[in-house]
Amino acid sequence: MDRGFFINGQWEHPSGLDRFDITNPANGAPVGSTLLANAAIVDRCVDVAQKVAPAFAALPARTRADMLHSAARLIEERADDMARLLTLEQGKPVADNMKEILFGCEVLRYYAEEGVRVGGSIRPASAPNIRNLVTYHPIGVVAAIVPWNYPIDLYCWKIGPALATGCPIIVKSPHETPLAIAMLVDCLHEAGFPAGSIADIPGLGQIAGEALSTHRGIRALSATASVPAGQAIMRAASVNMKRLCLELGGHAPFVVMEDADLEEAARAAHRRGYSNMGQICITVNRVLVAEKVADEFASILASLANETVLGDGLDPSIAYGPVQNAGVVARMDRHVSDAVAKGGSVIAGGGRATGSGLDDGLFYRPTVIANAPLDSLPMSEETFGPVIGIASFASDSEMLKIANSLDYGLAAYIYGPDLDRVWSLAEQMEFGAIGVNVNDTSDLMAPFGGWKMSGFGRELGPEGLDTFLQPKHLKVRLRRAS
Repeated sequence: MDRGFFINGQWEHPSGLDRFDITNPANGAPVGSTLLANAAIVDRCVDVAQKVAPAFAALPARTRADMLHSAARLIEERADDMARLLTLEQGKPVADNMKEILFGCEVLRYYAEEGVRVGGSIRPASAPNIRNLVTYHPIGVVAAIVPWNYPIDLYCWKIGPALATGCPIIVKSPHETPLAIAMLVDCLHEAGFPAGSIADIPGLGQIAGEALSTHRGIRALSATASVPAGQAIMRAASVNMKRLCLELGGHAPFVVMEDADLEEAARAAHRRGYSNMGQICITVNRVLVAEKVADEFASILASLANETVLGDGLDPSIAYGPVQNAGVVARMDRHVSDAVAKGGSVIAGGGRATGSGLDDGLFYRPTVIANAPLDSLPMSEETFGPVIGIASFASDSEMLKIANSLDYGLAAYIYGPDLDRVWSLAEQMEFGAIGVNVNDTSDLMAPFGGWKMSGFGRELGPEGLDTFLQPKHLKVRLRRAS
């Protein structure tokens, strides 16, 4: 599959542009390719979107909602093929991709109905003859930057609220995984969204991403990216004071109290740490375990890691596939080497996985590093791969100090049966979301986003609409009848 750009309601394949070849990370086989957008392509998308913006904003919210519901239905009908294609280009097992795609459909349905409920209010006034009316309006042409780790799901997180509120959107889809997205775009088009209300242009961050960030015709931009990429977007967007929603990198601590069910906690850490091969912004990066049970917990987690079966995600028996690209492998090698050099012990994994069906792919053994020094890379920088470092703590205060010590603040987890204690500790942890005895922090109805260097703005929940809505205050003086 060789794809181009979706602009003004149709697929285009302009000449003279660079093209990126897409290969299957499980075996290196070619899967397809995509054109890479440049600043001129971004300019064209903005011109088209600006022309359609007034009419799209004027559509009844229910009309836009019906389109989103129709798109969700079409995506579900094609989910099997979409999931298989996503496995070929990204590596996640098909079952995980099906969950991703179906949750994306639920996001579209949720914002279809949330968009209908956008209203206004009459506020108290300082005088009896004054009326304060507050209304909300689409901000205008917007943009989104979507990553390769969950491309369908995060695509829906951004386009759902934008389209529901009446904002035309230009999406820089990930050049590494744009193929299944093309199927999603076809569903949106068939659902009836007007030409120009959606543009999809894969491209590099340094070129297409920067062009979107600096473009004066784009009023808001929502991006899921690394911290350095978010900083670059923020600098570029300052040109026109563009509104931003930035969900950036994380470094989630997974806290295990001394009275926790160690088997349960280890299985939860294993799944959250190695699902999608750790290529998740809320993955378990560092495990902080009470001293009394640290060795026992490490032993259980290492056993689970060693028992993990890797393979091609097209095999229905496989739950853990390859990492997406060679850069991830290089970063993991660097992090593991740094931890060992500083005194940590690799008790599971620690390098490339080899053997039948694995030699030609980007497979990396799920890795556990015991006694990982707090200043080592796995404990201080986002690995974005299947590496978990373990450190111990002697008191609740020490745990909080360690957990809150980094600039990241996206997600954290804490396991223990004493709800009063763990709830109190969770309230002192400096993260946008805390999982208490649960290894996931995202929920359709609740806001998702980070503290500190992990970004600002929120996706999901009613708050997900805020990026795309502009409030307006009408102050009216009434004349008293004589």
